[in-house]
Amino acid sequence: MSELSSSDADVAQQNKLRAERSGHLLQGSVLLIILAVLAVFATLSPIFLTLGNLGNVLQQTAVTGTLAFGLTLVLIGGGSHSLTGGIDLSVAANMGLSAAVFASQLSRGASPELALLLALLSGAAVGLINALAVVWLRILPLLATLTTMNIAIGLEMVVTQNATVPASGPLFDLLLSAGPLSFPWLAWGFAALALLFIVLTHFTPFGLRLLAVGSHPLAAHASGLAVSRYLAASYLLCGVAAGLAALGSVTILSGSSPGANDNLLMVIASVLLGVVFSRRLVPTLGGTLFSSLFLSLIANGFQLINVSSYWINGVEGVLILLVVSLTALLRQRQQRRKVRV
Repeated sequence: MSELSSSDADVAQQNKLRAERSGHLLQGSVLLIILAVLAVFATLSPIFLTLGNLGNVLQQTAVTGTLAFGLTLVLIGGGSHSLTGGIDLSVAANMGLSAAVFASQLSRGASPELALLLALLSGAAVGLINALAVVWLRILPLLATLTTMNIAIGLEMVVTQNATVPASGPLFDLLLSAGPLSFPWLAWGFAALALLFIVLTHFTPFGLRLLAVGSHPLAAHASGLAVSRYLAASYLLCGVAAGLAALGSVTILSGSSPGANDNLLMVIASVLLGVVFSRRLVPTLGGTLFSSLFLSLIANGFQLINVSSYWINGVEGVLILLVVSLTALLRQRQQRRKVRV
């Protein structure tokens, strides 16, 4: 009996080592691809790796990166199941609505502080609606957030009257001005926000419990955690992230324009690509940050070498398909090995 137990333990250990090797192989392959892409752009454009251009890339990542942070929290709390797990398709539309609220309030004479507060409340309200629909009404997240996405798009049209709402002022001038290392202050603000999200998710009791809720919901419930509250909190924080991203969007675009914030694909790509930076191939805030920067570097590199921006969406789609396929394959192998044991 003891010999059989020892043999089972050896098999389990071998399967664990194989899974780790497969994960390391995937991560190593992706890192090589990233380095190869960056090397090509650096060769073709001498300004690609300059501090000024890197600061510009970090600034351009502020909007999609902030949205991706919020979406990552939802995926962490809801789990990885494609239908019943966490997803928020309304995050980009929510940012568009928040940006419309922000810019329209400024145009009516409101102070930047009040306008930003109303934008954050608008984003949080959409997040709360998603939480109510998913957690308490138990509507599939895919359907619930698709509905709120259309609601947010419609409300944005109402607020802006389907017209561009310009915005300007000392706040935007400050955010676009150069700070340390010649990086814009908006870029530094995004870096600080990224650090805040990473600490919140991976180094606080709330974040660790949210990870437990998403990874092992039954065990989390059995241990006394309020699973529904943590899941609702992830949607609410995603809405707040959309409100924060609205500040960056209005700053970069000098206002709010309906349809100008159609970047849901890049947000989803950032989160899905980020899984390769995790040992367990799951969404993490650090992985989302790296993948967001990488996608922004690709877009920036194409611009510097005068390649049409229409190629960017195609490249993002190929990257998503490649990483999701490889990740699904590795997970299937891991499941088969567990069944054999």
